[in-house]
Amino acid sequence: MSKTILITGAATGFGRDTAETLATAGHRVFASMRDVRGRNAAKAAELAAQGITVIELDVADDASVAAGVAAVLAQAGRIDVLINNAGLASAGVSEAFTADQAKILFNTNVVGVIRTTKAVLPAMRAASDGLIINIGSILGRVTFPFFGIYGATKFALEALTDSYRYELSQLGVDVALVQPSAYPTNMYEAIQQPADTARAEAYGEIGALPGKMFESFMGMFQGENAPNPHDVAAAIVTLIDTPKGSRPARVVVGQSFGADAINDAIAPVQHGAVEALGLGALATIAL
Repeated sequence: MSKTILITGAATGFGRDTAETLATAGHRVFASMRDVRGRNAAKAAELAAQGITVIELDVADDASVAAGVAAVLAQAGRIDVLINNAGLASAGVSEAFTADQAKILFNTNVVGVIRTTKAVLPAMRAASDGLIINIGSILGRVTFPFFGIYGATKFALEALTDSYRYELSQLGVDVALVQPSAYPTNMYEAIQQPADTARAEAYGEIGALPGKMFESFMGMFQGENAPNPHDVAAAIVTLIDTPKGSRPARVVVGQSFGADAINDAIAPVQHGAVEALGLGALATIAL
């Protein structure tokens, strides 16, 4: 059955591939991005040529999110699926990032999800139906040195996703989290690096490790067995096609580095915590 789907951060990477994949599957896709008439004009035109409607939407801006979601509802009358994909990455010595850099990262990766979800939920609640898919990371479960600030945003998304799932379960809205591993996307080209270079240099040989890790990832991405970024779009398609009430809360995509084991270990603990609060009924979505 065709669904109306809004995806954020659809200019490149996971977002673009997912938009194209869902459109090919017969869904009505609204692909949102920043600067549709400027630096992303060519990308917007390429998506439009495939029958995908492109929407101007900056998840870091309240007014832009409100206007973008309103435009989708004006054209389609509903939003069946929201895919919170837009995000920024960062890597480097944590001490060397400025507070302003951290604010930008959290405003996009965490508050951006809150903004877009808040804008979409009234329509979903009115319909007593909907699906929200948040694109997290295995770094929301396991921690890599030098990815601490980025990981902190993804750890935050873990808590947000769980809370939304419980709070919306009796209103017919489902919430799921996709946890990708490292994949060759443009995210690494635009990765945020520490602005305080003097602090990074003060770490000596330790400060050089992020660069070596980055080189290792690039080598892996260019190898014969490089991971396929399309894995993420495929996982999203499966979540959308899975009947409500049967969807997993989390899906690891790619090399897990133990994130799947953590998911399995935490699930009963989390369920027990909600049961202890007398809120166990919120763990099952109302059909």
